[in-house]
Amino acid sequence: MKSFKYTARDSSGRKKEGHTQAPSSNDVINWLREQGYTPISIKESAYKAPKQKKPKGRKKRIKSAELAALCWQLNTMTEGGIAITAALHAISEDIENLALQEILKEVVEKVERGQTLSDSIGEYPKVFNQLSCAMILAGETSGNLPDALRRLAEYFDNRDKLAKKVKGAMAYPIFVFGFIILIVVFIMAFVVPRFREMFDQIGGELPAFTVAFMNFYDVLKNNVLYIIGFTVVLVISTVFTSRTKKGHYFFSRLALTLPLMGKIISQAFVATFCNTMATLLSAGVSVLEVFDIVSTMSSNDVISAAVSETRQQIVGGSSLSTSMSQTGFFPNMVVKMMQVGEESGSLPKVLERTAMYYERKVDATITAVMGLLEPLMIVVVGAVVLVVVLALYLPIFSMSPEGA
Repeated sequence: MKSFKYTARDSSGRKKEGHTQAPSSNDVINWLREQGYTPISIKESAYKAPKQKKPKGRKKRIKSAELAALCWQLNTMTEGGIAITAALHAISEDIENLALQEILKEVVEKVERGQTLSDSIGEYPKVFNQLSCAMILAGETSGNLPDALRRLAEYFDNRDKLAKKVKGAMAYPIFVFGFIILIVVFIMAFVVPRFREMFDQIGGELPAFTVAFMNFYDVLKNNVLYIIGFTVVLVISTVFTSRTKKGHYFFSRLALTLPLMGKIISQAFVATFCNTMATLLSAGVSVLEVFDIVSTMSSNDVISAAVSETRQQIVGGSSLSTSMSQTGFFPNMVVKMMQVGEESGSLPKVLERTAMYYERKVDATITAVMGLLEPLMIVVVGAVVLVVVLALYLPIFSMSPEGA
């Protein structure tokens, strides 16, 4: 890019001078005319634009809730007749997330240069996925961008709520399991050694249960470095294996076969799948494009393979419901609802109702899992504490004066 110094006049005859960067002087002339100025002189210069100071603060990961808020604001402003560039500029000034703020400012610049909004946000795939680009493109093509933004905002809202529910269901058992490990480590490191010293001072024969517990403690104590090393090697090997194609597929299948959790993962995807399809089809996106987008929305290889296989069956001439049934992944109810939607010509509405049904089903499954895990975890924690208490206090309870 070259730097140019330009002189121009506006419609009222006022003179304007400045610097800009462009590939050639003709581009500067065209840019000035688009801005409503009449070019007087264009000269190449060695001027360099000053670097803008980056706002202070920490860049945070961009969440679905922030994207939903962005779409709702854009929907409200565009419905009110505000130009998309003005709306984006106004929103970017008030956004707290610095990463999203910088992206929006860059998008505004691209749109002002003549790019479409869909092409501009498409240059940031880590923030705006294929679904976002397809929805915006459909809204631009149909001339109904506010409606597309509303649907996109609803999609991000629903995805955020569902993700929080699934994460909450998985976080509880992980937290309790970690808590149990901390309890065991604390007992083994601080409590048991004191009782061992006390038993050695007292002498005498210990109960068989206490002896077994002390032997277990000695094994852990003498092999703690080996246990830590084995754990580290196991974690590292698992991470590396999961990055290979076969390893990732194995862990994807394993995740779906986990008791209860696998059911939540599959039901959550079905809800997201139906909701996404309904959103995209309502916006006028073709079925094949929908499957291209949906196939990238899950990191689980088994689920992605099922979606890709369905698309191949559709390309081969099969109906949507038949193609889905042949994969063996989608529940019969979803297949039947797809068939009803195809026959009635109201597929988006049917998909919306199916998505709502599976969202309620995810809620019910999570409630059932929590209801089962809470007492189970309490029993596990109680059992650990009971074993330790019995092992350490049995010798004290069994003590009696000599000759009594």
